[in-house]
Amino acid sequence: MKVAFISPAGAMHRYNGSFFKTLHYAPLTLTTLASYLPEDVDVEIYDETVEKIPLDLDADLIGITAITGTAERAYRYAKYFRSKGIKVILGGPHPTLMPEEAINHADSVVVGFADNLIPAIIKDFKEGKLKKIYRANGVSLINKPLPRRDLLKKGRYITINSVEAVRGCIHTCKFCVIPTLMNYKLYKRPLREVIEEIEKLPGKEVIFIDVNLISDVRYAKELFKELAPLKKWWFGLVTVNIVKNEELFNLMVKSGCKGVLIGFESITPNSLKDINKAFNKVKEYKLVVDKLHDAGIGINGTFVFGADGDDRSVFERTVDAVVKLKIDLPRYAILTPFPKTPLWYELNEEGRIFERSWSMYDVEHCVFKPRNMTPEELEEGLHWAWKETYSFMNIAKRISNSRVLWILSALTNIGYKIYAHKLPTFTRQRMTDHSDIPEF
Repeated sequence: MKVAFISPAGAMHRYNGSFFKTLHYAPLTLTTLASYLPEDVDVEIYDETVEKIPLDLDADLIGITAITGTAERAYRYAKYFRSKGIKVILGGPHPTLMPEEAINHADSVVVGFADNLIPAIIKDFKEGKLKKIYRANGVSLINKPLPRRDLLKKGRYITINSVEAVRGCIHTCKFCVIPTLMNYKLYKRPLREVIEEIEKLPGKEVIFIDVNLISDVRYAKELFKELAPLKKWWFGLVTVNIVKNEELFNLMVKSGCKGVLIGFESITPNSLKDINKAFNKVKEYKLVVDKLHDAGIGINGTFVFGADGDDRSVFERTVDAVVKLKIDLPRYAILTPFPKTPLWYELNEEGRIFERSWSMYDVEHCVFKPRNMTPEELEEGLHWAWKETYSFMNIAKRISNSRVLWILSALTNIGYKIYAHKLPTFTRQRMTDHSDIPEF
């Protein structure tokens, strides 16, 4: 039996879009799914962020994972491959959030995490008994098989050493799909299994894909203690709270942390309150940045525009703050109401969502009516913020005299500079055009 797992990509993130190797590490979704297949199943995986998905796939069954921004493209692929007589299963965040929509485009839909369901799905397929809907009964991260990294096109990623330790988050940000997908629960892998996987990885670097590695402080402390002897350089996602616990922070530094992604989200307190992220204190941002930099840790800081507390002044104020703070790698997005999130329910009820093409839900396009500016002003402000932040002058101001992996910082900044330059070219027509996939 032959199975193919594919991950479509939106126009901006496709192999011929705006992202380059310096900005792209290997995801875990496809390699994890492949690891759960029975031994008698041949499998191939295709990640559209780094390669073209073949239209002549030799497979008996195709699994397609989709986020909201790639849902329409996933449906198009599903229709094409089904026209060839191949059974198609849809899974991932969007089909989990919108199964009643997804089932119209596939033979089966997986609601929740497919990991532990794969053996049962394969058995049903072989017996000709595929169910319309498969629902995951919770999540188990115990005794996870190692991801099938051997199936990756390794040279097309900056690293393939992506690792998961914690799934879920303790926070409930209004725009985030994670609480909904996880039913507001947090799951942790046994520490020994995490460490054993990392010990087997080649090279020095490790990327933790967890949305909040310090959700469970006690677990994080033990993880950092176990990481320290490995002498690895690791990067991961945390919150501003990392600097508020001195023991946790010191353990993180000693464990080999070289870079963190932090969702600062806004420099406007009212906007932070509006998106349910008031634990971020704007007046503490300098302390957070300085403490991480003093420890030799780089910062990928994310900011979101479009909350009800934002007006047209937010773009210039944010860029000024980012440059003064010397955030190594800033990233900007537009507030986006993903299905079934609190933000989605709120804006939908207020009649403010005007864009119904999922391809536009990539966090760089406006899909709703902002409170204090027009959608066009929001997008234009976003484009300006990207370009201004990644001007050569402001790149130099932010990373000059940095003690943080200067070469890597320079390369990633240049990568984002190119991204910023291309961003305005991704019009609605370009974003929603999937004509490269034949339609029958």
